[in-house]
Amino acid sequence: MKHSQTLIPTLKEVPTDAEIASHKLLVRAGYVRQTASGVYSFLPLGNKVLKKVEQIVREEMELAGAVEMLMPALQPADLWKETGRWYNFGPELMRLHDRHDREFVLGATHEEVITSIIRDEVKSYKKLPLTLYQIQTKYRDEKRPRFGLLRGREFVMKDAYSFHDTDESLDDVYDKMYLAYSNIFKRCGLNFRAVIADSGAMGGKDTHEFMVLSEIGEDTIAYSDTSDFAANIEMAPVNVEYTRNTEQEQERTIVDTPSAKTMEEVSNFLNVSIDKGIKSLLFKIDEDKFALVLARGDHEINDIKLKNCLGATHVELASEEEAKALLGADIGSLGPVNVKEIPIIADNAITSIVNGYCGANETGKHYINVNPNKDFTVDKYEDLRFIKEGDPSPDGKGTIQFAKGIEVGHVFKLGKRYAEKLGAQYLNEQGKQEVMTMGCYGIGVSRTVAAIVEQFHDEKGIIWPKSVSPYDIHLVTVNTKDEEQLHLSESIYKELQQNHFDVLFDDRKERAGVKFADSDLIGLPIRITVGKRASEGYVECKVREDGEQFDLHVSEIVPSIKKFFSEN
Repeated sequence: MKHSQTLIPTLKEVPTDAEIASHKLLVRAGYVRQTASGVYSFLPLGNKVLKKVEQIVREEMELAGAVEMLMPALQPADLWKETGRWYNFGPELMRLHDRHDREFVLGATHEEVITSIIRDEVKSYKKLPLTLYQIQTKYRDEKRPRFGLLRGREFVMKDAYSFHDTDESLDDVYDKMYLAYSNIFKRCGLNFRAVIADSGAMGGKDTHEFMVLSEIGEDTIAYSDTSDFAANIEMAPVNVEYTRNTEQEQERTIVDTPSAKTMEEVSNFLNVSIDKGIKSLLFKIDEDKFALVLARGDHEINDIKLKNCLGATHVELASEEEAKALLGADIGSLGPVNVKEIPIIADNAITSIVNGYCGANETGKHYINVNPNKDFTVDKYEDLRFIKEGDPSPDGKGTIQFAKGIEVGHVFKLGKRYAEKLGAQYLNEQGKQEVMTMGCYGIGVSRTVAAIVEQFHDEKGIIWPKSVSPYDIHLVTVNTKDEEQLHLSESIYKELQQNHFDVLFDDRKERAGVKFADSDLIGLPIRITVGKRASEGYVECKVREDGEQFDLHVSEIVPSIKKFFSEN
């Protein structure tokens, strides 16, 4: 493609609303343009990268036995009401009415639609397992769209769904999809980790997220420094054996702690180590129940673990008013002593506290020398805290380290949740009706494009991996007014195309400095510059990744380029 015949509107200045590298560079290099907040147009370069990623996804999906289809973005609300997600998905679900006042949603995901199709079309175990996928635009009304393609309101996603007659069949396809995802992200050149994850609003269990390592990632990965263990920090179990110290238990005493509300403030006021503190948090469970949740002063309660422990759909901290109504004190003075009317749930670390301190359920007062089982009773002990760096790895190998990650893929074992609610049944070998078992597998395709840029760029611009670069080669003519340079460029352009290379030919009547700056910004794997030595039949080649430069005779270009692209 000749540069003069396409649209590549590069910018010198950084967009004022862009905070991260991928957002800045994809806009500056002419790959995308914002149409509305969280909504982007993919310009010709951006569309080519998107299609490259999509092709990798298609190839690996087909190898895994998945078949492509396409479902509507516009979905009837009735399907979402059947599963209950119309009511509990949240404000991110884009809802609308047609001219007849019928309710619809713009697809944030497609479990309802695909399950209704399979319910109507698949009746026998002989058609199972079956895995179907699509690549399609999704819509979620993000409260705060940010980071360009990483958190938008409209985005391109690959979603796949599998249907089974046995759990063993689901396990088999899940493993195939896990491998396919690993292959996809490897082929995209990404440094990533597959981590144990929470299924969230999707439901189901046994899920993994695929995280691209990046300092701007919004998720924290807890991983072992000596093994393959990795989990989203929300799901990482704590494998610590807590032991009580040998000091003698003292009698509980109430003390004034004016203006000391946080664990740090109380610890400093009492001049007692914070790990002797009993942090007491009142949680509201599924809108109408409450529980007092205890953690050691230096630990933080993990609300995902708490939700799973209680089998709840939703947990949140109670308000100041609710705390006063139930326990009679401000939130900073809550504690478990003499609490009768609500259950007390504690993290395992509480078992090791001797002569600790906690709120006295009187504003501005705390107890010291508090001991579990003696001064209060815990209804249930569980692993409820966030894992910390330096903790033992849950698999018993090494210690935990943290890294930031961008989620680009997620695989779920959904089980029977959607099939039961939508009536997706089949006849088994004995002619008896049974409910199907499901799996769900998603990749953020447009998000993957941004994640690639986050890992592959420098101060000059993007550095595309060969597998996803919009073009293979950037051919630059230094002076288009020079007939020898232009003639040689045209000749090289045709020869490269004949050898099946995708070439961006910069034939613009611009200064050489502008062309070189744009070339570095756009970031194609290799640049061929036709300049002063054109009359001798020589060109300059530059590798974008490492900046290596070398001269080649025109007769050496095709063999050298073939060798370059054959190397990993």
